[in-house]
Amino acid sequence: MRTILVTGGAGFIGSHLAEAVVAAGDRVVAVDDLSTGSYRNVAHLSDGPAFELVVASVDDGATLEALIHGADIVYHLAAAVGVKLIVDDPVHTIETNIRGTEVVLRLANKWRRPVVIASTSEVYGKSDRVPYSEEHDMVLGPTTHSRWAYAASKAIDEFLAVAYHRRDGLPVVIVRLFNTVGPRQTGRYGMVIPTFVRQALRGESITVYGDGSQSRAFTYVGDAVRALLDLPTHREAFGEVFNIGGGREITIMDLAELVKERTGSSSQIVTVPYDEAYAPGFEDMHRRVPDISKLRRITGFEPKVDLEEIIDRVAEHARQNPDFL
Repeated sequence: MRTILVTGGAGFIGSHLAEAVVAAGDRVVAVDDLSTGSYRNVAHLSDGPAFELVVASVDDGATLEALIHGADIVYHLAAAVGVKLIVDDPVHTIETNIRGTEVVLRLANKWRRPVVIASTSEVYGKSDRVPYSEEHDMVLGPTTHSRWAYAASKAIDEFLAVAYHRRDGLPVVIVRLFNTVGPRQTGRYGMVIPTFVRQALRGESITVYGDGSQSRAFTYVGDAVRALLDLPTHREAFGEVFNIGGGREITIMDLAELVKERTGSSSQIVTVPYDEAYAPGFEDMHRRVPDISKLRRITGFEPKVDLEEIIDRVAEHARQNPDFL
């Protein structure tokens, strides 16, 4: 039985990763300060001997050192999440993402533990070269717009991970997650599908930011977890960056219509200017679609859950847990 350490393990993706690891017969130690994660995400795992939750900050070096020393592999998922949180509190975003990752990488390097670093599609910024490939340039906005603090901080995380690999041979894999969605995801921090589903089920107006022409490709969390677990089993993945995503591209307006249709809602769809939704001068990416050919070549990955089923699963979870979203 291996011990898998998951930072951010009580979060949305972290809890699904922990669930999959335990189901496969390994042990999970999850570290989470519960600032955006929640105990209820992992409560169903906590009664068993194969799961342990340690409530601590990812930048708590003393705690992390003992846990990383005792782990066989580290998944570093802890980060500030969601556009709303990032815009509202850029100091927290920058400090959490950079300082926490520095601690994890330094200690993983000390104890020679393989580590998977979760980055984000946000690092591509405003690039219009779609679909995004791992070798494409980043195009970020000015530092006076806090919208880009998240992308810049995660880019620093990637630079540091690659530097450790090149200097010391640290076995590290960097993954850029694209719009990962599924049950247990909250809309509290600006995630669009859980927000639309909540609004549709409550009969509230479905709020589309901007004019709705911006497009995304959504990934089911279970598909993302499969890729996360598979990548570090391939030696050629170490020191590399991989997009994890897939699915069809859809505009946010069409997504709102699809959520309304799949939930049988009578909600009206309304548009809200970005300046009103977030902050004056807010900038968004018009398209965000991954090129997953590199991931496919190394692992054979293909997404399995289509957008309609993603919406149905999120809606079913919301109906069973009406206070969750």
